[in-house]
Amino acid sequence: MQRQLRAPDQRPDMVWIPGGGFRMGSDIHYPEEAPMRPVEVEGFWIDARPVSNRDFAVFVEATGWVTTAEKPADPADYPGADPAMLAPSSLVFLPTAGPVPLNDVRAWWHYLAGADWRHPYGPDSSLEGLADHPVVHVSWADVEAYAAWAGAELPTEAEWEYAARGGLDARIYAWGDAFEPGGKPMAKTWHGRFPFENLDKTGWPRTAPIGSYPPNGYGLVDMIGNTWEWTTDWWSTASAEPVKGCCATSRAQAAMEASYDPNQPEIRIPRKVLKGGSHLCAPSYCRRYRPAARHAQPVDTSTSHVGFRVVVRP
Repeated sequence: MQRQLRAPDQRPDMVWIPGGGFRMGSDIHYPEEAPMRPVEVEGFWIDARPVSNRDFAVFVEATGWVTTAEKPADPADYPGADPAMLAPSSLVFLPTAGPVPLNDVRAWWHYLAGADWRHPYGPDSSLEGLADHPVVHVSWADVEAYAAWAGAELPTEAEWEYAARGGLDARIYAWGDAFEPGGKPMAKTWHGRFPFENLDKTGWPRTAPIGSYPPNGYGLVDMIGNTWEWTTDWWSTASAEPVKGCCATSRAQAAMEASYDPNQPEIRIPRKVLKGGSHLCAPSYCRRYRPAARHAQPVDTSTSHVGFRVVVRP
C-alpha cells in the first residue's frame, strides 16, 4: 500500500496541540469515566476535522482498499452465527415507530447486508450530498489502513480527550459547563425522544456536514457529536498506565485480551475506546456528548455513527 508521507507543516488541515497536563475523565457521569485523574501528554498534530467521505474516497481510489463491511465475515470468528449474518454488512441505526425499552439496543440497531461507507443507510442509499460528511462504517482495520497511507496514526484516548477539551480543563463540555448555552446547539446530537422522535431542525436527521457547529478552543470541529471516533486504546474500565519498556509487548497483549466483551465469552474480538459521542446521543438516553465520555467498540465492527481522525507525532 503506497504511503502518502507529508510533513505536518504541509498539512493545512492539521492543528498543533502543545503538550501539557490536564484532568482526564469524570467522577460525576458514567462509572467507566472515573476516576478523574491528572494526565500528561506530549505535543502532537491532529486533524482539525474528521475524515470525510471525500477524503476516504481518495484513499480508496489510490489504494483499492476494501473495507471490512464490504467483505464477508470469517465463520471461525463467530461460532454458531447465522450464515446470513456473515454476508458483507454493517450496523445501521433505524428509528423505531414509537417508545421502546432503552436497555435493548437491538430495537434500533440492525445489521444490514449491503450497508457500507458508500451506502451509509443501507444498500439502496448512496453518498449523494454527503461528500463533506464524516465517513462511517469503518472498522479498526480500515482506519489503520487510512492512517498508514496518510503517513499518520490514530490518537490515544488521552491525546483525543486533551485535544477535545480545547484548553478548558475539567469542564463538562468542550465549550464549557452548559450543554446548550443560551439555547444554542454546540454539537450534532439527538433532539427529541430517543429512538423514535427526531426533532432536529438542521435538515440532516443523521450526520451533519463537517464543521456545521462551532470549533473548540483549539480550532477543532466535530470533536463532540456527529460521529464517535476511534482511538488506539484497548477498552478497559481501569485507569491504564503507559505501556513502555521491556514488558510493553506482553502488557499490550494482556490489555488487548482484557478488552474482550465478558457478555460474549464465545466471541474473542478485542475492543477499542471510542470518544466524542454521536448524533444519536440524547439527554434522555446517552449523555456522552462530552470529552470524558467513552465507549467500547469491537475492532471488527463498523456502524453508521462511528468515524475517525488522525494525528502526527513529532
